[in-house]
Amino acid sequence: MDDRSEVIELALAWAEAIVANDAAAIGHFMTDDWVIVGPDGATSRADFLALVASGDLTHDMMQTASEPRVKLYGASAVYTARVVNSGHFRGQRFTADEWTSDVFARHGTGWKCVLSHVTPASRQDGSGADLNI
Repeated sequence: MDDRSEVIELALAWAEAIVANDAAAIGHFMTDDWVIVGPDGATSRADFLALVASGDLTHDMMQTASEPRVKLYGASAVYTARVVNSGHFRGQRFTADEWTSDVFARHGTGWKCVLSHVTPASRQDGSGADLNI
């Protein structure tokens, strides 16, 4: 399997772990210093996994809504896709339509995510059509 395909499969498996709400499985895909950055700031790996483990953050759906873009840079890869997801955060239902960028680094024979960034999706062209990345 080539690196691009491996990164895409890894991202899909990670999404399955997130929907399973399994903090240990989710953590397997991240480096110890992983961080996610979004509209409300940055959240560390430990804080993110603690939210999942406590049940304060759950997901019941996570699907890729665009063709993933993967760019390889030696031992690093950048994965970008539009993702729709839903679940609960501290008892409140949420749905999200986001552009997600994940930076992966090769660790041994596999890949681990070092950084995730989410940006709410908007239809800036006015047509309602997805914009290409």
